[in-house]
Amino acid sequence: MRAIVTRLLPDNQREKALVADFPEPGEPRGNEILCKTVFTGITNGTERNQLIRGNYAPRDEDLPAAGGGYQNVGRVIHTGPEVTQLNIGDLIYASCDHVEQFKIPETGLLVKLPPEVEPAHAALFGMGSVAMHACRRIDLKIGEELLIVGQGCIGLFAAQIAQVLGAKVTVCDINASRLQVARQINVTERIVNTNGDGWQKEVAKAKFDAVIDLAGVPNMVDEMIKVCKHRGRLILIAGRFKVDYTFNVGQGHEIGIFQSSHFTRDDLENLCRLVARGLVRVSPFIRHQVKVDQASQIYSQLRDEPGKLLGTVFIW
Repeated sequence: MRAIVTRLLPDNQREKALVADFPEPGEPRGNEILCKTVFTGITNGTERNQLIRGNYAPRDEDLPAAGGGYQNVGRVIHTGPEVTQLNIGDLIYASCDHVEQFKIPETGLLVKLPPEVEPAHAALFGMGSVAMHACRRIDLKIGEELLIVGQGCIGLFAAQIAQVLGAKVTVCDINASRLQVARQINVTERIVNTNGDGWQKEVAKAKFDAVIDLAGVPNMVDEMIKVCKHRGRLILIAGRFKVDYTFNVGQGHEIGIFQSSHFTRDDLENLCRLVARGLVRVSPFIRHQVKVDQASQIYSQLRDEPGKLLGTVFIW
């Protein structure tokens, strides 16, 4: 069976590549379903984190290893004897890896895709659900001023979800091409290029009820606290080993610092509902839709030139 695995190169760099000899999942039991993969999506931040030995990465001695992806669109091909909600032929999104076939309980982290959702778009529903969970975790209210730092896939999802929740959204990034996608989606109050002195000129004097940090830039937590209103909220999403900030800066703002862990089935179902209704768009930020045998080239770019990628969908 084909699968994408992380492995070590002779020069001690890591790569993710397609292999053909991955163990098959076996027959479904109980309430499990067996699915054949149609599309998978790269989770840019998490999977690059693995390639550069970040806080989510397996140890070198544990390589080669699968794992890291969590965006799979598959068709049900077999059901266990206790399955009641899904049928052979159903198309689902599931929080499963880049593998040709997978098993998952029908009560697991999945959603049946309605006809209104393009299956290739659903291959990015994991990142969209992370954005949904973050927006709900920080408890956005109608009319609140929100700053989203970073306009990768999760940031572009978060801007749309926050707008649906009624927030006034400002987004920023140093990557002009990503900001152009944000303009195309057209759900924000302000779009700020923070390359060079853009933060100091365009953001530093503003005051936000909430800030979502999806960039994880070192030594920026103090700056993000400073742009919050008194008793504002800051949620940290991007991978990092440790967070440092000046206690007095946070105390002066009586800041609330939040963390968010992955997403729930409820987040996934609500995202699917919004996409089906056209309230959240995915197509503007799918930059690559390629056959899975091109995975090595795509992951080399993710490791070495991540700014050139956005949404990437593999066709199986």
